[in-house]
Amino acid sequence: MHTGKIKKLVRERGFGFISDTDGSEVFFHKSSLLESQFDSLNENQEVEFETRKGPKGPSAVNVRVKV
Repeated sequence: MHTGKIKKLVRERGFGFISDTDGSEVFFHKSSLLESQFDSLNENQEVEFETRKGPKGPSAVNVRVKV
């Protein structure tokens, strides 16, 4: 499980990017969220996630807000 912060949200398109603690940037889609609504997310919010190799590089799956 990785941890990071939401770096950027593109609300009108339903996706965003997470800045991983190792410095990499990972794409996520709103369908990969667990227990949260996309509209309730904020930039700089801490999250936990897993990564999966996608067609354009790594993407975050099973994203949940860290409490």
